Amino acid sequence: MNGVPGFAEIEAAAARLRGRILRTPMLRHPLLDEIAGGTVLVKPEPLQKTGSFKLRGATNAAMLLPPAARRAGVVTHSSGNHGQAVAAAAHMLGMPALIAMPTDAPRIKREATRRWGAEIHEFDRHTTDREALAERLAQERGATVLPPFDHPDVIAGQGTLAMELAEDAKAAGLTLDALAVCTGGGGLTAGCALALEVLAPAAEVWAVEPEGWDDTRRSLEAGQRIANDGSGDGLCDSLLSRQPGALTFSINHPRLAGGVAVTEAEIFAAMRFAFEHLKLVAEPGGAVALAAVLAGKVEARGRTVGVVISGGNVDPAVFARALAAPG
Repeated sequence: MNGVPGFAEIEAAAARLRGRILRTPMLRHPLLDEIAGGTVLVKPEPLQKTGSFKLRGATNAAMLLPPAARRAGVVTHSSGNHGQAVAAAAHMLGMPALIAMPTDAPRIKREATRRWGAEIHEFDRHTTDREALAERLAQERGATVLPPFDHPDVIAGQGTLAMELAEDAKAAGLTLDALAVCTGGGGLTAGCALALEVLAPAAEVWAVEPEGWDDTRRSLEAGQRIANDGSGDGLCDSLLSRQPGALTFSINHPRLAGGVAVTEAEIFAAMRFAFEHLKLVAEPGGAVALAAVLAGKVEARGRTVGVVISGGNVDPAVFARALAAPG
């Protein structure tokens, strides 16, 4: 499809993905509720087959390709999680896949991508136009580019996450007042906003980003897309998009309550909380929404707030830093 996906496309994606991805559970913890002062509903995507939510959008988009395009294969660019997801979706559907990955992508993500049978093309994160690279590689092979966020079928697939959470909340007699979403290019955030527009229309959707990479927050405030200057650190490798996508921002700008940025210390504290109390391994980029709620940057007091933990593909050395950090 072209243009903005609607709720019908999210429902169709959910039906398409049934049996191909995991329907991750809704988690709660009394200490989390106590700290936040409200009811916190956690959506744990580290439990997904590839360790992140990205499998939803990648699989939905891949399944919608016509037979000729499937035979020619797919290409994408990714720091890891979307690359793994495209590789897994291609493996599931018997398609070749080529993933352009930054040379500094975490080893755990590179190795996981290779295990799904994909070919990897490395590039320099700081000097390469990744979109142009993916287009060139696809043209050379006659393949189709499956971008990480700025694609309607990818966005519809990601929206199934919020659909599941809203359904599970309703089954528990709860209604979401807000949802905090880890935000890079904005595809997951856009899909969630579109789903909740129908399933929980009064719910606020908050984009959460790491300090120095808060392009969505600044873009929402400015009313137009603003790029990062690249001076932030690389801790949250899964969220280092240069700027919001054109399609994702067109969806998010009129629908989001706003954006917040979290610090390294807040991210490490959230990773420790997830590990110690929820028994989840969260990567830094996957923990930012939990960090925002724990730090009170997304208000949960007296409310029912959903929190996306979006991925768990963390480099072991980084995870050790998080567990050893003071605080």
